[in-house]
Amino acid sequence: MMTQSATTKAPEGHVDLSPKGVAEITSVLRQLLADVFGLYLKTKNFHWHMTGRHFRDYHLLLDEHADQIFAMTDDIAERARKIGGSTLRSIGDIARHQRLKDNDGENVTPQKMLLELRDDNSQLARFLRAAHETCAQYNDVASTSLIEVWIDQTERRTWFLAEIVSEL
Repeated sequence: MMTQSATTKAPEGHVDLSPKGVAEITSVLRQLLADVFGLYLKTKNFHWHMTGRHFRDYHLLLDEHADQIFAMTDDIAERARKIGGSTLRSIGDIARHQRLKDNDGENVTPQKMLLELRDDNSQLARFLRAAHETCAQYNDVASTSLIEVWIDQTERRTWFLAEIVSEL
């Protein structure tokens, strides 16, 4: 078990991680949070602008996906705060940290929407795995446990979208 000396002791109420670990994990969580917010908004955008003969099915699927993605946001932000770090503060902060690209297109086809969401979810799973490695490096078991659940959820969304687009 890792212990800290009195001079590097974490503030009361925070976990027992090294300052370097807190800084690196917080940075990774901040990027993840920005990507998750970006993916949430893109998923809702496509949900709102879905068209076509499978409108109802895709509209409901994307609403379900958006709810699941949004549910991650509070857990990510609160985890950063629990370990003594800070998190995102604004839309501008999200824009500065997100790696997934926005889509502001006026007339995006359902096929393009679903392909893009499949690819973004697949990329998010890679980002989550990288974050897991960082958290594991500092023995942040709580963060790694949360991330494992998010990887599973993200892979499930990717799977559903991949199955749909394979038929388009």
